[in-house]
Amino acid sequence: MAKREPRYDLVVVGSGAAGLAAAVTAAYHGLKVVVVEKADTLGGATAWSGGWMWAPLNPLARTAGIEEDPETVRTYLRHELGERYDATKIDAFLDATPRMVAFFHQKTALQFADGNAIADIHGDTPGAGTGGRSVIAAPFDGRKIAPGTLKKLRRTMPETAFLGMPIQAGPDLSAFLTCTRSLKSFIHVAKRVSRHLVDLARYGRTMQLVNGVALTGRLAKSADDLGVELRVAAPAKRLIKDGERVTGVVIEGPEGEETLHARRGVVLAAGGFPWDVSRRRELFPRAPTGQEHWPLPPSTASGDGLRLGESVGGVIDTGLYSPVAWAPVSLVPWGNDRIGHFPHIIDRGKPGLIGVLKSGRRFVNEAHGYYDYVDAMIKAVPEGEEVCSWLICTHRFQRRYGLGITRPAPVPFRHWIRKGYLKRGRTLAELAQACGIDPNGLEGTVAKYNRHAARGEDPEFGRGSTLYNLKQGDPAHGPNPCVAPLEQGPFYAVKVVPGCFGTFAGLKTNAHAQVVDAQGEPIAGLYAAGTDMASIMGGHYPAGGINLGPAMTFGYIAGRHASEPGAEQDTTHPTDFPKYANA
Repeated sequence: MAKREPRYDLVVVGSGAAGLAAAVTAAYHGLKVVVVEKADTLGGATAWSGGWMWAPLNPLARTAGIEEDPETVRTYLRHELGERYDATKIDAFLDATPRMVAFFHQKTALQFADGNAIADIHGDTPGAGTGGRSVIAAPFDGRKIAPGTLKKLRRTMPETAFLGMPIQAGPDLSAFLTCTRSLKSFIHVAKRVSRHLVDLARYGRTMQLVNGVALTGRLAKSADDLGVELRVAAPAKRLIKDGERVTGVVIEGPEGEETLHARRGVVLAAGGFPWDVSRRRELFPRAPTGQEHWPLPPSTASGDGLRLGESVGGVIDTGLYSPVAWAPVSLVPWGNDRIGHFPHIIDRGKPGLIGVLKSGRRFVNEAHGYYDYVDAMIKAVPEGEEVCSWLICTHRFQRRYGLGITRPAPVPFRHWIRKGYLKRGRTLAELAQACGIDPNGLEGTVAKYNRHAARGEDPEFGRGSTLYNLKQGDPAHGPNPCVAPLEQGPFYAVKVVPGCFGTFAGLKTNAHAQVVDAQGEPIAGLYAAGTDMASIMGGHYPAGGINLGPAMTFGYIAGRHASEPGAEQDTTHPTDFPKYANA
């Protein structure tokens, strides 16, 4: 007897924020859903992220009294995106995002905390937000997740964890940075670490889920509650079509290939192509071999979703300002030939650090966004030279804030000098020699910087001139939270190279997250969300969370559209969907 092939309403390829959002939404609205994940863990790049979502006009902000005119947000995006501003998709995003937040917050295990104090990155752009446009998944107790699902859940990225424990930006991180200078912070850290050690002994992992792990954990819990089937180690191999409609996916299962039929369609949310070397070589700047890049997502994010979409007529949007969501990373030599990638998000904005090129000169406001840092670095490094820079600080800075993977006091750090990760020099000239930096250039740059930094000023690049800058600095340091001179040796440096949080170039879609063909017509039964979908930001990075915010929203839109009867013929704009309070 032939083996019976499983039949579902919706098959979702990928288990990051976009895929799980689509699955939970569709299941809540009555569909039978399966999520297939290539890796042997759930969560994708989302689980390794900070978990912040750019979600303008969200109800948490309104509850806090932050009322914005949608046109203000559009003004900001028009100026930021320029000719790549797509009014149809931006309107769909701004309309659906507040309802997406309300739906998950009211109907599922995904509860949000607000980011009302977080400003948009480019505060001097018209329409820039000063707060209220960000949300994050609230911390979550992992013991509430079914043991079988918890076992599948991806753990925090080792480079950004402390003893395997994730630390959340805000009061939690501040407590860790000040635990040797504040009794309140010390007590907070002692409680966190003590509970973490107990969790490790009892469960083999942390149960205090924050950041991206909290987001994927809450979404996985919601999926379990709604009967979504979650499969890991199940890579999608090809799509199935019936006429012009996508009707299923062939996956590689433990017993060979298996066909999963999908009555309402397939959602591609497999994480983009940060680990597809051939496509990196084709699309990334300054990457002649494709190897000149160090991605932060898991290595299973290798372009499967894009290739599946192309196989049935989908088209990759390569006309973006940037094909990649840049992030500055340093390479961490863990040992046994294992190299980790540390994202420099927190340290660059603190007072007493500068970034320099091989010439020894600065090239950017280091407290600006992570994307901006790498974008400026690529443009500043002469053709033919390795694209890299050095973050330089004093001993006092390292002990107070840490630098890269080296933690602040009281955590030991000298073994990182022995490993070659952290360079040290008693003088700037000695440090320059250790790094291969022009010593005269470095000494001249620091002398020029120090003259102004002593007064909290940075006339060359304007550090500390925006709300976003100030948020990255140290509020206890004045007169400028982002600026302090580099005066007393020894000095330290870490080499920074281009990396990314994911890719922007993806499948072209419409406002319903349907994949479209070369003529712009939707491919029936096929959706894309997350980084398998071309970024609605056109390759720009106007705010923190512009990967996860649209991923959640268009995953929601895809799940909602697939759950509508006759969705393949439906041309209703997302603004006409039922209000989620009544969904």
